[in-house]
Amino acid sequence: MTETNVTLDAEAIAILRGVTTATLTTILLKKGLRNVWIRGGMPLRPEQERVVGPAFTFRFVPAREDLATPASWGSPISTRAAIEAMPEGAFAVIDAMGFQDAGVFGDILCARMVKRGAVGLVTDGVVRDLDGVLGTGLPVWARGTAAPPSVAGLTFVGWEETVGCGGVCIIPGDTIVADKDGAVVIPAAYLGDILKEAPEQERMEGWIVNEVENDAKLPGLYPMNEATRARYDDWRKDN
Repeated sequence: MTETNVTLDAEAIAILRGVTTATLTTILLKKGLRNVWIRGGMPLRPEQERVVGPAFTFRFVPAREDLATPASWGSPISTRAAIEAMPEGAFAVIDAMGFQDAGVFGDILCARMVKRGAVGLVTDGVVRDLDGVLGTGLPVWARGTAAPPSVAGLTFVGWEETVGCGGVCIIPGDTIVADKDGAVVIPAAYLGDILKEAPEQERMEGWIVNEVENDAKLPGLYPMNEATRARYDDWRKDN
């Protein structure tokens, strides 16, 4: 049963920074949630550390020539206005419909996001101005890079709406956890359960890895049978 009204506070963020996205997908799978990994959103830096934050969504649709123009960047509905609406600590989730021929954000927008206190950006599209984006220090997960600006193929239509990013439904306020394996969404209603179960799952899998390194056979170890569970419970009492 899920817990409601659990907030992503500093303690929760600290817990999730110690949990891999692989572990999170396993726990969510056990709860019936299979579609939580954002396809295409991979870290631009191979050494990228794990980042956690509440989702702040941006939505693009296919370009229409009368709307997707450089002049649109100054309109009330623009990526610029959306960035100024982002709260500190937010994780930008950009629905680009998987489009890879134009970069949704470049170095200037990413630099402003850093000033606004954003913790990261994930998109199923691409970014532009790679050296500049990396230079901002903003952690970014994307399909890659492209030189053209967003209006070459996309129209920005809104923010803080439910979006589909990398084939995953993201609702504003869901929790995003991203690391070297990509980005995973934790639906808000499941956050309490994940905070309770994830640290134990990580500890158990660490013990299993140690057993494998000691030449334990996999049948009965992963998943555990009753005898293995008893050995693990004995170990856990002392550790």
